[in-house]
Amino acid sequence: MANCVLSFNKDVSLIEEATDQVVVQSPFGRNNSSYHNLTVEQVSPGFLAVMSILAAKGATEEDLSNLVLQTDGVSQLPNFYYYLQKFTNLGLICHTVLDDGLPLAIRIPLSPADNLELLEAAIDQKFMLSRFAYCHQDRGQLILESPLSQAKIILTNWKGAALIAELAKPQSASEISSQLSGISAESIQLFFSLLLSANMLDKTPEGDKSQEVESDTLAQWEFHDLLFHARSRRGRHNNSVGKTFRFLGQIEQPPIVKPKMSDDIIELYRPDIERLKAEDCPFTRVLEERKSVRHYHDEPITDRQLGEFLYRSARVKRIFTTNSGELTNRPYPNGGSRYELELYVVVNTCDRIPSGLYHYDPQDHQLCRLKAQSHHIAPLLEEAYLATGKASRPQILIILAARFPRVAWVYESIAYSLILKGVGCLQQTMYLVATAMNLAPCAIGCGNADLFATAVGTDYYAESSVGEFILGSQPSP
Repeated sequence: MANCVLSFNKDVSLIEEATDQVVVQSPFGRNNSSYHNLTVEQVSPGFLAVMSILAAKGATEEDLSNLVLQTDGVSQLPNFYYYLQKFTNLGLICHTVLDDGLPLAIRIPLSPADNLELLEAAIDQKFMLSRFAYCHQDRGQLILESPLSQAKIILTNWKGAALIAELAKPQSASEISSQLSGISAESIQLFFSLLLSANMLDKTPEGDKSQEVESDTLAQWEFHDLLFHARSRRGRHNNSVGKTFRFLGQIEQPPIVKPKMSDDIIELYRPDIERLKAEDCPFTRVLEERKSVRHYHDEPITDRQLGEFLYRSARVKRIFTTNSGELTNRPYPNGGSRYELELYVVVNTCDRIPSGLYHYDPQDHQLCRLKAQSHHIAPLLEEAYLATGKASRPQILIILAARFPRVAWVYESIAYSLILKGVGCLQQTMYLVATAMNLAPCAIGCGNADLFATAVGTDYYAESSVGEFILGSQPSP
């Protein structure tokens, strides 16, 4: 026998403020406001019993409506259905599919929404799993999620996982039940209804063609892009977001400035910032003339120009102390002043600086030469050359690497999103500085993080490349 049990989300609280008034406290409004809370007034005895059952083990909609009918009479049924709909739209109701009395799958809302009603999947309708749906293990539970959904599905036993495997190709509930023993067509149909209601199934009407593929909008989204978008914004997950300091007292945070990576040091030129404030190119001209330049003058960029460029773009201007420790201030904005980005300078050709791989020390304004092998450096330059359409061999390649724990130690859900925003801020700053200096700048769309980690010798998960920028001397007009 198959049925669907309704229950409150485990984080819902019921507060009886009077004999006939109950506040249903939403888990989505507790931290910031009471906006999603619902006050139920003139509560009948039957509906009070319904809310108590929903807060406990739950029951089917039919059993709940029968309870109201028997306790309060038919006049209270409209009120029951009204509030049940309100509870559903507020994301307070979980749906559990039972197969022979045992949970098969549970749909848990992740946020309030108007599309959380349980839809019915026809027993002979063919479905396949959405290409955006994915399974992962979290805290001992197998969870099915999708960036298309405002709910997640917990698969409570092997049957749910087996059904997901069967949905790799278009099949109906009746077809699968004839192939998979131990689970009825009715249970599979309810399971499909749960997934359909969570936007995790793709209908395949004519010729088994996916409706998602037929949508021009969804066709242009790749799985990882849409997932990253949904998980780094509020609305389609219920994880903590922002400054949570979740590793405080557990893991020591990384230092504000990375320790020197070498004793082989090149002191860089420091420009007179006060003079530049008075004499530099006007901001609007710089902004309007900024462009990507992929060709260079025969005479390469100089050590003085590179030093000024790095000083104006990325140096540590000052160090200050906050309640969470020391932070730095630099020429470009950065989320929470974490300044996780490290600059690695690959010199191909530069006047008075030998070719090689260097780490930029933003505090002392120095280049620290790394003992990287030439067979590791050449591929980095080749990647940049190919990424620019083989326009010209880069004179200077600047690789932006992120010390990921610098951000993840403080921020939850949005750490990598903040890192990429930081890359954009730094690249724009580099563009503007290079334009003001009459140099040839160009950001690169993609690089090879594994190649970088191998060349520098970093742990891929602790620090690897997230952006690239090439620089050189401005070609003749």
